[in-house]
Amino acid sequence: MTPDSIPAFDHISAGYHPDPALSLSLHADAYTDPKWFDVDQRAVFARTWQWLCHVEKLREAGSYVTGTVAGMPIVAVRDETGTLRAFYNVCKHRAHELLSGAGVRHSIVCPYHAWNFDLTGRLRRARNTGGMPGFDPSTVCLDRIQVTEFGGMVYVNLAPEAVPLQVQAGDLEAEIEARAPDVAKLTLARRLTYDIASNWKNVVDNFLECYHCHVAHKDFVSLVDMSTYKVTTYGIYSSHMAQAGTTENSAYDVSEATVTEHAVWWLWPNTCLLRYPGRGNFMVLQIIPDGPERTRETWDFYLETTEPNAAELDSIRYIDEVLQVEDIALVESVQRGMRTPAFNQGKIVYDPGGSGLSEHAVHHFHGLVLDAYRHGLGLASSG
Repeated sequence: MTPDSIPAFDHISAGYHPDPALSLSLHADAYTDPKWFDVDQRAVFARTWQWLCHVEKLREAGSYVTGTVAGMPIVAVRDETGTLRAFYNVCKHRAHELLSGAGVRHSIVCPYHAWNFDLTGRLRRARNTGGMPGFDPSTVCLDRIQVTEFGGMVYVNLAPEAVPLQVQAGDLEAEIEARAPDVAKLTLARRLTYDIASNWKNVVDNFLECYHCHVAHKDFVSLVDMSTYKVTTYGIYSSHMAQAGTTENSAYDVSEATVTEHAVWWLWPNTCLLRYPGRGNFMVLQIIPDGPERTRETWDFYLETTEPNAAELDSIRYIDEVLQVEDIALVESVQRGMRTPAFNQGKIVYDPGGSGLSEHAVHHFHGLVLDAYRHGLGLASSG
């Protein structure tokens, strides 16, 4: 904890109230001051369950997927016994990254000095070390991190003390199973990537409310029946549900849709899980901080086949060329506004009925952010 952490925290949390009807948003400094980006990395991303991939990438013995969490290189592997494991992707010899991308390997060989580890992380061979006094290869093992399969996906967590995702997330896995029972059988068909000039929290804020939808997303509100839109918050996630895709609309073709529901979940802190009208589908939108005022988004489309059909191509086009263009323009404008003296905090708009016009899921997110900051800065709990 730094000497000024308490006044800094009081500054960005002033105006937040546990009751969304009485609350303001986080202070703009939480989105613009570089020191909060550092806190985000160590207090939020280094301590939460982070999406890595769909289970299809880690089904085969020897398969591996690399990634980065809170700036740290990690790798998940399926060993020969079928056990899923994850490690820091760092050699114990001279800290070189061990693997890159994804693939299938039956051992992990460092590309720097060829130290060889098995898929349980134990050192098997280290070149030219035989007989070296005080060196016992059997005591060398890659540093493990937590990994789990959940809702057809693989997640990792850098925090050794982290509560299992299945416990933290309550009924989320059951909700996904009920609305997307085919999720684990789907396959990656497309990935879209976006570079956004905004703090990651602005991007999450925008995702968590549809108060702006009638104003900014004319095609979306023709696809989704906004009169049925319901937002519900839980411990570390929120659900956003509505009937959708039952009539002709201006977004994309749904004439042969077998899924007629807009089912969306946000999982703390930065994973968005979506099932849109169409054939069997599931999408993962990951919001990745790339700097105090820079965000990278990946949007993965999991479909029944690796090649989208015409209607799916139309839906991908809509998301890429219309919906994302609209949302990115919104959050980049908000970020510019937050850098001015004209804005500090804004009123949370709250509907007790939980409609899509309410911002209570944004308020829920802000509460989780502040709780993470308290813990990360070593401050007393708010109770």
